[in-house]
Amino acid sequence: MSPASKPLTGILERLESGEVVIGDGSFLITLEKRGYVKAGLWTPEAVIEHPDAVRQLHMEFLRAGSNVMQTFTFSASEDNMESKWEDVNAAACDLAREVAGKGDALVAGGICQTSIYKYHKDETRIKKLFRQQLEVFAWKNVDFLIAEYFEHVEEAVWAVEVLKESDRPVAVTMCIGPEGDMHDTTPGECAVRLVKAGASIVGVNCRFGPETSLKTMELMKEGLERAGLKAHLMVQPLGFHTPDCGKEGFVDLPEYPFGLESRVATRWDIQKYAREAYNLGVRYIGGCCGFEPYHIRAIAEELAPERGFLPPASEKHGSWGSGLDMHTKPWIRARARREYWENLLPASGRPFCPSLSKPDV
Repeated sequence: MSPASKPLTGILERLESGEVVIGDGSFLITLEKRGYVKAGLWTPEAVIEHPDAVRQLHMEFLRAGSNVMQTFTFSASEDNMESKWEDVNAAACDLAREVAGKGDALVAGGICQTSIYKYHKDETRIKKLFRQQLEVFAWKNVDFLIAEYFEHVEEAVWAVEVLKESDRPVAVTMCIGPEGDMHDTTPGECAVRLVKAGASIVGVNCRFGPETSLKTMELMKEGLERAGLKAHLMVQPLGFHTPDCGKEGFVDLPEYPFGLESRVATRWDIQKYAREAYNLGVRYIGGCCGFEPYHIRAIAEELAPERGFLPPASEKHGSWGSGLDMHTKPWIRARARREYWENLLPASGRPFCPSLSKPDV
C-alpha cells in the first residue's frame, strides 16, 4: 500500500505496529545558512518574517521521506522571545500542518529547554513557560508533542509532566552523550526517569553525531530493560561527525557554528546510521542540526525494504549511485555500485587541517 492510500494513524499506533517513523532535519542551522535565521539565540522568527522559506524546507523534508513535520518552535518560549512567542508558535503550527496535509505526515508540537534553568531552577516558572506553548499546540490541534534538547534530566521531567496535561502522546529527547546529563545522571537513568514521568517515546537529539548518539541510545535502552520499563526509542543526531566532542557536544568545538562544513556526514554515512539505528530497535529515526533533506532521503532509502516504498525525492536519485552507469567516463561509471560508496574514505581537501579538534572547554 502506498503512503498516499494509507489512513493517517497516530504516532503511537505507527510505532506499536513496528512502522518506521522518519523525522525531519535541520531548521536553525540550515535557515541560518540560507539567510533567514540569526545565530545566537537561534529563535524562529522566520515563521512570520519568511514563511515561504520555512514552508519550502518543510516541503523538502516531506518529499525526502519525513513522516513528521515538527513545528519550528525551538526556543520560541516567552523567556527567549518576550511578546513574540505566541504569534510565532501559532504560525509555526499552521505551516507544519499545511505541509503535513500534502502527505502522510503528522504534526509534532516542539518545546525545548529554557534559558533560565541553569540560573534559576524555578519549577513553577519553567513549567509556566512550557504550559504557554502547550496551550497553543492544543489550540492548533497538533498530533503529538516533543520535548527536545534538554541537557538536564530534571528539567526534561518537568517538561514531560506539563505535556502530559494534554491528551496527546509525548516524546522526549535529551541532548546528551554517553557520559549523561550535566549533573552526571547516566543515559539509562535519564531514560528511566523520563518514562516514569509519562513519556511514551524517549531518546536523544542534537549535540552529537550519529555514531555517538547511537552509543547513548544503547545505554538508554539498557537502562530501561534493567528497570523493566518499555518505551519507543527515538534518535535525531547531528548531521556532523563529532568523535572529538566532550560532554557538551559540538557547541564546544572551535568550528561551531560557522565552520562545520568539513564535518558534514555523507548520504552513505547516514544510510549506515539508519541501518544501525534500526538494528538497535529504534523506530523513530531522524536528524537535527546539519541534517539536510538528502540525509533524510538516505534514511528513507536505506529503510525502504522495511517501509515498502521509496520517497518522491528518490525519483531523482539512483540507489547507491546507479545513475552514474550512464556517465561518459568509464571511471565514473565504475562508481555506480554499493561497494564503492560504502568503502569510500572521503578526503577533506584541506592538507593543513588536523583530523580532529580540541574542544574549547
